[in-house]
Amino acid sequence: MELKNILSGLEDLKVKGSIDVEVSKIESNSQNIETGDMFVAIEGFDKDGHKYIPEAIEKGAKVIMAQADKITKEMVKNLPEDVTFILTTNTRHAIAICACNYYKNPSKKLKLIGITGTKGKTTTTFMIKSLLEKQGFKVGLIGTICTYIGDKKIGNNSRTTPEALELQQTLDQMVKAKCNVVVMEVSSQSLKLGRVDGCEFDVGIFTNFSKDHISAKEHPSMEDYFESKAKLFKMCKYAFINSDDIFANKLPALIPNCEFKTYGIDNPANLLAKDITVTNSYVDFKVKLTDKNQRVKVGIPGRFSVYNSLAAISVALKYGVTPENLCETLLNIRVPGRSELINNEKELIIMVDYAHTPESLESILSTVKEYTQGRVICVFGCGGDRDTGKRPIMGSISGTLADYTIITSDNPRTENPEEIIKQIEEGIKKTKTNYECIIDRKKAIERAVKMANKKDIVVIAGKGHETTQEINGKKYPFDEREIVKEILENKK
Repeated sequence: MELKNILSGLEDLKVKGSIDVEVSKIESNSQNIETGDMFVAIEGFDKDGHKYIPEAIEKGAKVIMAQADKITKEMVKNLPEDVTFILTTNTRHAIAICACNYYKNPSKKLKLIGITGTKGKTTTTFMIKSLLEKQGFKVGLIGTICTYIGDKKIGNNSRTTPEALELQQTLDQMVKAKCNVVVMEVSSQSLKLGRVDGCEFDVGIFTNFSKDHISAKEHPSMEDYFESKAKLFKMCKYAFINSDDIFANKLPALIPNCEFKTYGIDNPANLLAKDITVTNSYVDFKVKLTDKNQRVKVGIPGRFSVYNSLAAISVALKYGVTPENLCETLLNIRVPGRSELINNEKELIIMVDYAHTPESLESILSTVKEYTQGRVICVFGCGGDRDTGKRPIMGSISGTLADYTIITSDNPRTENPEEIIKQIEEGIKKTKTNYECIIDRKKAIERAVKMANKKDIVVIAGKGHETTQEINGKKYPFDEREIVKEILENKK
């Protein structure tokens, strides 16, 4: 594609050289550069792409895009004459727009549904995908767990929302595969860093908002976190928001050009759930579908499951899903690592859940406590290089709600796991509950499983669908479902 077409829509560019050149492909990793490519230098958290401009040129890049405040006049003077050099104020935004142009704006050829919020994104995307497929749509899904094109899984994901180049390439694949709709999780980081810039969303969803992702490499404050999420709705025509969430209710006044509708339980809403029943394997509730109230049963337990279902139902009704298809789909819905019960011959109740925030841990433990005849045994830790403030809070929550807690490692990343556990202990000690600390997560899970009887429930919280554990920058295989099965096989 010609460079001038790739740059369409970008303003305030300074260009040295010709824009009538052909670009083979766009890259932000200098190691992948080949002759005729365009290299976009991105300033990352760990590496600065501007340092790799000479390497990109040496490998054959014919176009270089850089951030103006990172480049000196001397650097520009020393560039080869046959290399086009472009300066912009924000290369993250620029690469997103370039990617949209390069892949011919695939989001405009799809009904794109974006879901943001602290909790519930993954479950809601899977629900929407299943509901729309039941009605006959071919649906793409992009999210924390993996990417799907229809019923074909095309890969596991390392982040909730891909980088701009990968995202547009994936959307292009979905267009070529004749998807009608794409439902995707849109993280606050992706919005803050411009990964979804240039996307045209048909519908946006705001599930809820609570403390999470406050750290040096994420958001400096709750204000920044919320403002980042709010950006999604500036890209949407329509939106469905949780009427029981005070932050969600701020959005209509902030973004008047988007048409907002609400769903909820406690406050007035366009879609309201009533007469809620929670059991150990499902929730059911009444909700108005088309012209009458109908009872809906969802195969995922917990009050939070009602909210996720209402968000999904809101979208489903907009796209014409019938009440019959809606009820049948939600009854049979299952989402990896979200309140996922592990079937076993020992008849033990063992649940794997992604709960990794104070609110989500409190929600899952409160839910299971309601219907457990025996003890609630909780195994959890907190991730390293992330918000440290939530650690004692989560310790206190588990100490208050669980009968026995085993504090262990989550993904310690570059932090010392012992220090993380000590911070969690600060909170749990105040509850004077029964607990122990086992750094090795596999041994912690084994301890919980071996101490449990048929009346107890073991909640293994924090990692959910993940199949690796990150320690000192390296990821090791770690699938909790497989680990539990192995422990049960060896249990006498």
